[in-house]
Amino acid sequence: MTEALHVAVLMGGWSAEREVSLTSGRGVAAALRSLGHRVTEIDMDRDVAARLAAARPDLVFNALHGSPGEDGTVQGMLDLMGVAYTHSGLATSVIAIDKQLTKNELVPHGIRMPGGRIVASDSLYAEDPLPRPYVLKPVNEGSSVGVAIVTEGGNYGYPIGRDTEGPWRHFDALLAEPFIPGRELTVAVLGDAALAVTELKPKSGFYDYDSKYTDGLTVHVCPAEIPAAIAEAAMAMALKAHRVLGCRGTSRSDFRWDEARGEAGLYLLEVNTQPGMTPLSLVPEQARHVGLTYEALVQRIVDDALDHHRGAR
Repeated sequence: MTEALHVAVLMGGWSAEREVSLTSGRGVAAALRSLGHRVTEIDMDRDVAARLAAARPDLVFNALHGSPGEDGTVQGMLDLMGVAYTHSGLATSVIAIDKQLTKNELVPHGIRMPGGRIVASDSLYAEDPLPRPYVLKPVNEGSSVGVAIVTEGGNYGYPIGRDTEGPWRHFDALLAEPFIPGRELTVAVLGDAALAVTELKPKSGFYDYDSKYTDGLTVHVCPAEIPAAIAEAAMAMALKAHRVLGCRGTSRSDFRWDEARGEAGLYLLEVNTQPGMTPLSLVPEQARHVGLTYEALVQRIVDDALDHHRGAR
């Protein structure tokens, strides 16, 4: 029988992904209760340390997305408090939230990622940083927040302009990368195993924030209908990235695959250390594909966190 625990579920917060985090957190809380655990739901605010100290949980389930829950800030706080928590630790979180630091870590280990460079946002008004088509993205945001694909005729996603109310005003610098044509793939890793490959087919535009979290806007094909060699390569790359970065619990790696180039056209774009746990999220979907219910997935993540905490003491 599963050991009954008091679990604090951290969710919400103030990042651009607040609403997604709330949905993830509520789903996790319901699953934990169905498993027999006692649950305290905490909507992250500036008093979170005091609220956690008062609650005295056995474990924190980190259901936050974006800063400060995914960038090492919350991890560092929980480390100082001596509280066990799910998902990756401080150092891994600091690196993985930053797309350029992730490249610096993974590319020397033979993981293929797009080239590119950091550019000042203001410089975009004067000239293109790369030949078109190219992609612009914030260095440390998730869920495709602020991403644009710049083509010869314009761009998908957020427009590049001087609109002071627009999203670009939030970012002093952006990562510019060559656009990889082809198909959108993603691989979840749980513990020390890659689960599956899902192909994402947005019905219009590209796989942006709305496509990710609005029912009906993206078709998920799981398992992806791709050659076995490509699926094996993507799963191997995702698992290697998970290990190299030192991820814990679960992670999700996103890819682009230019099928005209075969395996050489498979590029890892980023690693998510706090993947979503909403009804539309990809990790629960891949877990179902390998026979794990949502509740079993949540319990596996909890067990991994407890094992790490006990081993670290």
